[in-house]
Amino acid sequence: MCLILLLLLGTAFFLIRKGMGKGRPPWVTGPEAPETVAKRVLSERFAKGDITTEEFMERASVLNWTPGSDGPANGKKR
Repeated sequence: MCLILLLLLGTAFFLIRKGMGKGRPPWVTGPEAPETVAKRVLSERFAKGDITTEEFMERASVLNWTPGSDGPANGKKR
C-alpha cells in the first residue's frame, strides 16, 4: 500500500516538474492571454520576413514589449 502511494506521489511530482518552464502550468487549460498571442504572431511574422526590423520594433513598442526580455515562445525567466 505504501509503495503504491509513493509511486503515485512520484508520478505526480514528475509530471508537474516536466511541465515547468513551458510558460503555463500543466493544469491551465484556458486560452492564452491576448498579449502573448500578439507577441508570438509578431515574432513569427518577423521571422518569416513579412515585416522589417523597423516595423517589428515599432509594433513591439505598441505592445510595451522589449523583444528578448520575455519571449512569447518560451516564457522562461532568466
